[in-house]
Parts: sequence; structure tokens; C-alpha cells
Amino acid sequence: MPQDKQTTAPTSSAPETAPQRAKRKRWLVIAAAVFVLAGAAYGAYWALVLRYSESTDDAYVSGNVVQITPQISGTVVAIDADDTQFVTAGQTLVQLDQADAKVALDEAEAQLARTVREVRGLYATSGQGEATVAMRRSELDRTTQDLARREHLAGSGAISKEELQHARDAVDSATSALQAAEQQLVANRARVDRTTIEDHPDVRNAAAHWRNAYLAFARTTLPAPVAGFVAKRAVQLGQRVGPGAPLMAIVPLDEVWVDANFKEAQLATMRLGQPVSLTADLYGGKVTYHGRIAGFGAGTGAAFAVLPAQNATGNWIKIVQRVPVRIALDRDELAAHPLQVGLSMQVDVDTHDRRGDRLPQVAASRPTLATEVFRRLDETADQRVKAIIAANEGASSPLAQSRVREGARDARLARANRANAAAAAASAHAGPL
Repeated sequence: MPQDKQTTAPTSSAPETAPQRAKRKRWLVIAAAVFVLAGAAYGAYWALVLRYSESTDDAYVSGNVVQITPQISGTVVAIDADDTQFVTAGQTLVQLDQADAKVALDEAEAQLARTVREVRGLYATSGQGEATVAMRRSELDRTTQDLARREHLAGSGAISKEELQHARDAVDSATSALQAAEQQLVANRARVDRTTIEDHPDVRNAAAHWRNAYLAFARTTLPAPVAGFVAKRAVQLGQRVGPGAPLMAIVPLDEVWVDANFKEAQLATMRLGQPVSLTADLYGGKVTYHGRIAGFGAGTGAAFAVLPAQNATGNWIKIVQRVPVRIALDRDELAAHPLQVGLSMQVDVDTHDRRGDRLPQVAASRPTLATEVFRRLDETADQRVKAIIAANEGASSPLAQSRVREGARDARLARANRANAAAAAASAHAGPL
């Protein structure tokens, strides 16, 4: 007989022992405790930190781009700055041809000098008029006395009636001459009354024409309004340029800021002055900038786009909008680690302090950007006008008289100093007795 095959049933696993169950339970408890602690830690971190922080990486460095444009027409004869170069405020950037402006300036200076001398003549004519009036009054007194004597003699028949009539005619003629002289004196005084040579309307008009010519001459030199780096140079040597033509731009990198584009849901807790931490892709996380919120955009980026969205077409899809927020940077940190316009930034805003309005109406108390470069032209023009007037006023002008007095005082001081020096030398030569 064939042998029966023995069939063996599969053996089940051994029952779990009590120590194994306890160990597994302990690990489950530990894992659950870890998850609970991690959740509690994250909840505490969110409650203390995360819910007071708003972040975005849609942020870029922005700055002022100062355009250099001429104020007059001219031909470019020199270019003193090029792209990437650093220039200081007042440094010459572009030079235009000065030939025509120099001719106009010389003509205006000659006209101003001529006007000053003509006004001097008006003052001299006024003095001459006073002398003429005095002479005519004296002549009238003489003819009046002659008429009185002749009228006294006419009763005795010592003089003829014709001679008496001539005396009366002489009085009438002297009276008319005096009246004409007085009217001429009034007319002359009306042209110079309550004025000086410098304040006379004719002189001021000529001075204004000279200032206009001087400004046209000075504007042939285009200076840098601010210190910064040259960018976008478009001007070429020999080019004929007109007023307002863009020649180049100056970017002051010491006054840049960051425009961070936050989602609209992030703006509710943001306020002016809140502290901000920033990092730049240029330096990575090893350099941290500190700044403050300086202002909020008046609308979303899409609202001010060149081609704004047309949501009324029917194919509308809701897109989360972003609003630019301006962040002012610390100038010392910016000087230590300079940034360039357009660089990417990571921005984190601390929103713990939520006092104040979300969009406060704060007016600027000082100019955002100002330059003193062009004010120097006015000061130089005023000084030159005074010098031209003083050179043509003559020795009788108050300015010339003051200079004469100053010269006399200096001469007296020089003579006194020489006398003291001579006395000291004589005393030293005589020696002790």
C-alpha cells in the first residue's frame, strides 16, 4: 500500500507576551506625547510669534532715478560721466557749447552798465533842476524889485510908460520861467524819487535781463543734482539736444527703500512704523537688514498697471491681489552692505504693535529729496549784478563811498601800525638809559 502522506497544518504565531504588549504601549504613548508636545509647541509658537508676523518674498529694492535733462538747447561738446561711475553733487556731467550764450551775456552786461550810467544822469539832472529853480527864483525876485522901483518913479514922470511895461513883462517872463523850471524839477524827481541807483526800475529791469542771460550761460553746464551712480546714459558727443531731452540718470543708492507686495489678507494688522526684518538674495541669510514700514500703496498693483484687468468681460477668475508696502531701511546697515535697485528681498513684518489707523493721513514735514546745486546760480548772479552796478555807479554812490571809507580806514590803520613799529624800533635802538 502506498504510504499516507502526512499533512501538517500551519502553525499560528505564538501569543504576544505581556512584556511585549507593555513595550508597544509605552512607545505608542511616547509617540502620542511627542505629537501632542509638538502640536502644543507649534500652537504656542503660533500664538506668540507667527500670528504677529507677515512675510513675503515678492519684494524688490527701489530708489530714486534722477533724470538729467537740459534746460536750454545746445550742442554737446563734452561728457564727463559714464554709466556705472559714481558722481558727487555739483560735479559736471555734460557740457554744452557756450559761444552763443557768452555773446548774449556780454550784451546784457553792457546794457546793465549803460542803464546804471543813465540813471546816474537822472540823479545829476535832478540836482541841476534844483539849481535852475533857485536861479529862476532869484531872477524873479530881481525883476520884481526892479518893477517896484519903476512903479515908484512912474508917478513923478522920471521913467516912461514903455520902460514900466518892459519891467512888468520881465516879471511875467521870470514867473513863467520859474514855473517851467519847477515843473521840470518835479518831472525829474518823479523818475528818481524814493529810489537808489540799485533799486531804480530801469536798473532792476536791466539786471533781470542780465540774470536771464547769465542763467542761460550757466545752464550750458549740467551738474549732478545729487550724489549717486550714473545709469541710462543716452547722450552722445556732438549731439544737438533740446530742453527736456533725457541725457542720463543718477541713482543715489544711499537712499533706496524696499517695495514689498503683500497679499490683501495680510494688510489688516499692518501699521506704519512696525519693525521689519529683511534679507537680500545678494547676501543670503548672513546679512539681516532692519527697517520700518514707511507707507502703503494707494491701490493694488493691478489697479495701476498699464493694462488694468477687465473683470467685466464674463471670464472672471478671482485672483488674490497684492498691495505695495514701502519699507525704509537703516542707513548705516545700507552703507555697510549696499543694495542696487531691483534686487530681490525677503521681508518679515512684526505686527505686535497694532495701534493707530491702518491708513493714517500723515503729511510730509520736509522735502523727500532736495538739492542745493542750482541755488548757487542765483547767489552768484546776485553778487555779479552788485559788482557791475558798483563799477558803474561812480564815486558818489553809497557803495563807492563806503569802499572809499573802508580804504581810508585801512590806510589810517596802516599808518598807525607803521608809526608804532617805528617807535618800537627807535626805542629798541636807544636801549636802556
